[in-house]
Amino acid sequence: MKKNTRTLQIMNIVGFIAIILVNTLANSLPLNDITQAELSDLYPNLFVPAGYVFSIWFVIYLLLLGFTVYQASPNRIKVDFIEKIGYYFFFSCMASVTWIFLWHYKLVFLSLLAMFGILGSLIMIYLRLDVGRVGVSREEWLLTQLPFSVYLGWITVASIANVVALLVSFNWSGFGVGEVTWTIVMISIAVLLTLLNINIRGDVGYVAVIIWALAGIVVKQMAIVNIVYTAGIGIIILISFLAFKVTRARI
Repeated sequence: MKKNTRTLQIMNIVGFIAIILVNTLANSLPLNDITQAELSDLYPNLFVPAGYVFSIWFVIYLLLLGFTVYQASPNRIKVDFIEKIGYYFFFSCMASVTWIFLWHYKLVFLSLLAMFGILGSLIMIYLRLDVGRVGVSREEWLLTQLPFSVYLGWITVASIANVVALLVSFNWSGFGVGEVTWTIVMISIAVLLTLLNINIRGDVGYVAVIIWALAGIVVKQMAIVNIVYTAGIGIIILISFLAFKVTRARI
């Protein structure tokens, strides 16, 4: 068991370095001579939030760095969270590296499959750590649970956005339903999934990311009243339900 844990620690370090290295090179070269911003502009849609929202990647990578360093200590050999996470963090890193290449080379459908690979890996980590339902120390919450709460929250949004980008690339007509209506549907799906999380786990980290993304959509689509109202009401509902859940838990 100890040997297997050490292997997992090393793989987690390698995976994190790989994702940082490839992501840095993809944006600095840039990969396939096109930047992330330019790629996003190729698939315009109303679900994309304001540009500043993507700064959350800095927070995600900082949290993942904290996790990687924390889990790498020899003192963690006997801590079970590494075994619970297993190979899934490494898989998520490899899926992320794959996504970057596929996205930059405009292989949108294949990039969606890679995105689902990231999402699936993070869901497994989230469930195995039983985030929000099992008591852990403040240190372990900050360095093992919060990173995956925030990461999963953002990848939930990114997966929806990737689906929308694929449909745009196909020039999908939306079955005759307008783009605004479909965007409202997407926002509603994100809100419902988050409400489910609040009900089951009350995970502040996950919910905060969804609220951050919805606020970015409000800012980006300020001229489209129905989208602003939907996202705004969604934010109010999520904050209210989360506050109620947290307050109730403390009683």
